[in-house]
Amino acid sequence: MYTIDHSHTIMSTKARILSTIASQFILLTFLSSFVTGENQDFVRTLDRNLYGFKKEKLTHFRVYWHDIYSGSKPTAMPIVRPPSNTSATFFGSISMIDDPLTEKPELSSRLIGRAQGFYGSASQQEVGLLMAMNFVFVEGKYNGSTISILGRNSVFSKVREMPVIGGSGLFRFARGYAQASTHSVDLKSGDAVVEYNVYVLHY
Repeated sequence: MYTIDHSHTIMSTKARILSTIASQFILLTFLSSFVTGENQDFVRTLDRNLYGFKKEKLTHFRVYWHDIYSGSKPTAMPIVRPPSNTSATFFGSISMIDDPLTEKPELSSRLIGRAQGFYGSASQQEVGLLMAMNFVFVEGKYNGSTISILGRNSVFSKVREMPVIGGSGLFRFARGYAQASTHSVDLKSGDAVVEYNVYVLHY
């Protein structure tokens, strides 16, 4: 004859149950770490001093933006025509630009950089442009650095303000604003010279 050790069987069953619960708990913890963001091996906090970030400073630039549609070498090129011929604001039209930025209003003056990007008519009530462009500097210590501008340009307002949303090179982490005021415009050709005063906080 033999006897059944019920206590041993109960203990074995409990051990298996506890082992299963523990395994499920570990799995759930592992999966939830991705959902809650606790497992963040891909991101870390850095010491800004190790990357050469010194005291933030404010820099002011004044340049003249030459938007040229006429002649054999235009710097502004329509890439989307307005869908409606009846729109007084040319709503829906888009132009790509590679406009010179000069030190003075004359195109022959010293080249400071280029405005590269595009703008489009985004208003049906007035001539209001969405501007998206980089100021690419080619002069002095800022050569190769850029400032990115994205904002609304109400063309016939005396002064228009647009945000500086970033930059590269010496303008990493840049923020600020740009004020545009029309210096001259040829309504027949569409050519324009615009004064830009840019105020940038950067390191």
